[in-house]
Amino acid sequence: MTTAQAWFITGATRGLGRAFTEAALAAGHRVAAAARNPEPLADLAAKYPDGLVRIPLDVSDRAAVFRAVDDARTALGGLDVVVNNAGGMLYGMVEEATEEQIRAHFDVNFFGAVWVSQAVVPHLRAQGSGRILQVTSMGTGGGMASVGFYGAGKGALDSVSEALAMEVERFGVKVTVVQMGGYDTGLFTTGTTATEPDPAYAILRAELEEMWGDDAGPDPSTAAPVIMRLAELADPPRRLIVGSASYDHVQQMDRARTELYREWEDLSRLAPG
Repeated sequence: MTTAQAWFITGATRGLGRAFTEAALAAGHRVAAAARNPEPLADLAAKYPDGLVRIPLDVSDRAAVFRAVDDARTALGGLDVVVNNAGGMLYGMVEEATEEQIRAHFDVNFFGAVWVSQAVVPHLRAQGSGRILQVTSMGTGGGMASVGFYGAGKGALDSVSEALAMEVERFGVKVTVVQMGGYDTGLFTTGTTATEPDPAYAILRAELEEMWGDDAGPDPSTAAPVIMRLAELADPPRRLIVGSASYDHVQQMDRARTELYREWEDLSRLAPG
C-alpha cells in the first residue's frame, strides 16, 4: 500500500494539473491545489473533503507564493511532492510580441516555477526528503516558429531545474524535469495569449496550422499514471519525456541536431576554445 504523501500542485484547475490532482487524491494522498481561481475544484473538494486544500495563488507574485507554501505546509502537516505545473502559451511570431506579453509570459512559465522552488526547498532540505517535478515540454530542445517564447520559458526552466537538482540532491531532495508531450490541456485555447498578427507572416501561419492539424492530443488523465509512478521512484531520473509519440519526436530532433553539428564540425574546430 502506498504511503500517503502531501502534494503541492500549481495550475491545478485544468489540464495536466487537474489530472495530477485527481490521481494523487485517488491514490490516497493529500493535495494542496493552487490556482488563480481554485473554484473549479469544488467537485473534488466535495469528493475528498479531508484530502484537498484549495489555495488561490498567482505564481507570478513571489511573496504570495511563499505565503501559499506556508499555508499548504500548515494545512497538510508538511510537503512531500511539489509539482510546478502552472503555465500558459504566448502564441505569435517573435517580432509581433509586445514587451508586456513577453514579461507576463515569463513571469508565469519561468519565474513562477522558480519562486515555488525557492519557497519549498528550505523545507524539503530541512526534512531531508522531497520531490520537485518541474513540468516543461518535449519541445525545449529547439525553437519552433510562433511558439518561440513558450519554448524559451520552458527551456530556461529546464536549465535551472538541472542546476537545482545538482544543488539539492545531497540533502535527499530529488528534482525531475518532466518534459510533457502534447495533451488536450486547453493550452492553445483558454491558456493562450495571442499576439497581433502581422500580415507578413500569413503564409507561414497557414503552413504551421496545416502541419499541426486539428488533433488536440490525448486526454491529460493518460499522463497521470506516469507522474504517480515517477513520484514513487526511490531514484528518479533528472529528466523524463512523457508520451510515446513525443519520445520518438525528441529522438528525431536530437539526431537532426547531431547531424547538423557533424556537418559543420570543420568550421567549429577552426577555433581552439
